[in-house]
Amino acid sequence: MAAVNRHGGVRVADMVEQLGVSEMTIRRDITSLVRRGLVSRVHGGAVAPSRSAQEPAFALKAAQQQAEKARIGRLAASRVAAGDSVALSAGTTTLAVARALTALPHFATLTLVTNSLPAADVLHEAVMKAREAGQPAPTLLLTGGERTPSDALVGPATVDYLRGLRVDWVFLGAHGFDPAIGLMTPNLQEAATNAALLATGRSVVAVLDSSKWGVRGVRAFCRLEDLAVLVTDSPPDDETVRAAAVHDFELEVATDDD
Repeated sequence: MAAVNRHGGVRVADMVEQLGVSEMTIRRDITSLVRRGLVSRVHGGAVAPSRSAQEPAFALKAAQQQAEKARIGRLAASRVAAGDSVALSAGTTTLAVARALTALPHFATLTLVTNSLPAADVLHEAVMKAREAGQPAPTLLLTGGERTPSDALVGPATVDYLRGLRVDWVFLGAHGFDPAIGLMTPNLQEAATNAALLATGRSVVAVLDSSKWGVRGVRAFCRLEDLAVLVTDSPPDDETVRAAAVHDFELEVATDDD
């Protein structure tokens, strides 16, 4: 519980190593804690209990799974080619994608759209550095809208702005993922905005660290059949692997070597 409270979640393998007990013991402990409502079980471990209508603050999420999100961001961004147009949803993993995009050698040739204030800040800083150095810079577009606890801009104004846009890539984060339902969020307006983002894209890429497996929100916004790729940090469960085969989307795992 101390590890969950400190990091937001734990992996079974890490707890086995730290506590010097068997994997079965850790899994039994997690089951006991789940029954008491103290943690939520996810693939490979446990996380702090999540309510389907509860939206955590951005700063809290940003402190969790940082290395994993950075790996996911680099692998996801590697798909973007020179001259591509890219839309980024709000979220801490899509923020990692934004950081990775700024490191691409062809960053200056991109057109970037986001409803994420933190992602916009990262991208804008890179744009200003390029301009101050007399170098080409990408086009950066920030939607309007109402600000949420996750630092997203959402609502009717955002949806209207996105309605006429078409981009090559849409990178979507999510509060939770279920292989029978898809990507979910606890914020109804964010769900509508993410659905509008999804509709702008030729190819949709979900970027989800493994703490999102089995976590639910009150509203789904992306069905599995809408995905082209799902990028994560550890091998997903068998149900997700089967869903990828049925709905024809790629599963990519960002390892330490990526």
